[in-house]
Formats: sequence, structure tokens, C-alpha cells
Amino acid sequence: MPEPKLSGEQAQIVEHALDEHQARPGALLPILHAIQDQLGFVPPESLAQIAERLNLSRAEVHGVVTFYHDFRTSPPGRHVVQLCRAESCQAMGCSELEAGVKAHLKIDFHETTADGGVTLEPVYCLGNCALSPAVMIDGQLYGRVTPEKFEQLMRTEVGNG
Repeated sequence: MPEPKLSGEQAQIVEHALDEHQARPGALLPILHAIQDQLGFVPPESLAQIAERLNLSRAEVHGVVTFYHDFRTSPPGRHVVQLCRAESCQAMGCSELEAGVKAHLKIDFHETTADGGVTLEPVYCLGNCALSPAVMIDGQLYGRVTPEKFEQLMRTEVGNG
């Protein structure tokens, strides 16, 4: 079976990221970030090309992509919800919030709703400890979030109620 190929646009973005960053020490992370910044994810089909250009194994590149929670290997939903899992949020009830968020969205972490509307991601500190538990929706930070407040935010900010 032939290996899946990148689209023309994806191939150009990967090539540009490689050209721009491959000469830097520790180039892998900047390359992966550049690709994800442009595409919203790091296509698995790009890993062999990245590995070859950096003289790494595919396994090494794959290991970095899967180790860091910031990287996605599939396109995100139209909206990204990040739920803080750090100590302060844990102490202030994020387990209850997590259960409410997952029940409301009907997905788990690293999943996207069936309609492609929302991707749910855990994060390990949003820097909003004084207002724990915290959630970020499409880059907008919210504090003291309860399951009820989350549902309200989804109605008003995302239109998913």
C-alpha cells in the first residue's frame, strides 16, 4: 500500500519550515512549531521528510511529536478548548469541571466533536492560578470556571450549547 502523501499546500509549508529552521541547533522543535502554526497540526505524512532532512530516525521525530502535548497529528476542530490540569486547578475542583466539560462535549481529551466543532485538550498550566480552575477557549482565558459556567461560555463564545 502506498504511503499517504501531503497535499500541495502542506508540502510547501513543511518544505518552508525545513528550509527556514534546519540549520539551527535543535531545529526539530522550531520546525514542528512552524508547521503546526501554519496547518494547525503536524501531518504524520511529514515525519519521514523531517527525519530525513535532519538526519534523524522517523521514530525520533514521532517520539517528539507524541511526547509534547502541544503537538497535534490531526486537524483541530473549529474551536479549541484547553482545560488546565495543573496543581492549583486540581486543588480548586478541576476534576468536577473536567467531568462536566467531557459530558457536555461528549468527547475525551485529544478528541474532536463529531461535527468538527470543538477539540478538547488538557494543558498543564494556563498561568491563571489565582482564578482556578481555568479554561482557555480559542486563546481566550477564563477563570473560576464551573461546569455551568463552561456551558454558558460554550453558548456565548462558540455557539455550542
